[in-house]
Amino acid sequence: MDSQHEILTLEEVADYLRVSERTVYDWAQKAEIPCGKIGTSWRFRRSDIERWVEERLGSKPQSKEPEPVRLTEVLTPDRVILLDTSTKQEALEALIHVLSAAPQVRNKEDLAREVFRRERLMSTGIGKGIAVPHVRLASVDDLVMAAAICPKGISDYESLDGEPVRIILMVAANRDQHAQYLKTLASLCAQLKDDSLRERLLACTSAEEIYSLLVSRSAYVSV
Repeated sequence: MDSQHEILTLEEVADYLRVSERTVYDWAQKAEIPCGKIGTSWRFRRSDIERWVEERLGSKPQSKEPEPVRLTEVLTPDRVILLDTSTKQEALEALIHVLSAAPQVRNKEDLAREVFRRERLMSTGIGKGIAVPHVRLASVDDLVMAAAICPKGISDYESLDGEPVRIILMVAANRDQHAQYLKTLASLCAQLKDDSLRERLLACTSAEEIYSLLVSRSAYVSV
C-alpha cells in the first residue's frame, strides 16, 4: 500500500486486500471494515486497514519496497502522441491502440475493457487538465505507459475540477505489481502538478518534443 497516502479509495483497498471492489463495498456497508463516507464515497484510513489486516492474519505483513523504475523503461517515443480530438472516447481509444502495441501488453481487448470499466467506476481526470487512466491486468507482463497531449482539450472527461483534460498518461501493470503501480501513479501525478512542466508540455508541437521533455524532467517514475 502506498505509504504516502493516508486516505485510500475503495479501489485501492480492494487492490491491497486482493479482493473485489464489490467485496470491500459490502464490508463497508455492513461496518465489517474500518471506514467512513466523504460525501457519497467510501474512504479508508491506511493505518486502520493495516491494523485490521494484522488482526486477522495474526502477523504484520512483510513487504519489500519496489526498486525505482526509470521512465525510459516504461515509456518509449512510439507511445507518445499528439491527439487532434476533443472527446474522451476517441482519446482513450487512441491511447489503448498505442499501448497495446507494447510487448508487455498481450491482449488489447482486455486492456480496452478494463480501461473503460475503470472510467465507468470513476473518472481518472484528476484536475489541472490531467488524466491518468490506469489498470492492472494478468495479461500485462510488466509496468508500461503511454502519453498523449490533446491541445483542443477534452471537456467530457468529467475531471474533478471540471476543467478540460489536455494531458493523458495511461498506465498498465501486472496484477502482482500493486506497490510499484501505486507508487508510479503517485509519482506521475506529483510531477504533473508542476505548472511550468504542464505549460511546456502543452507548447510542444511534436511527439518527439513531448517525450524528450518528460524524460529530461524525470529520470524515475517511482517514489
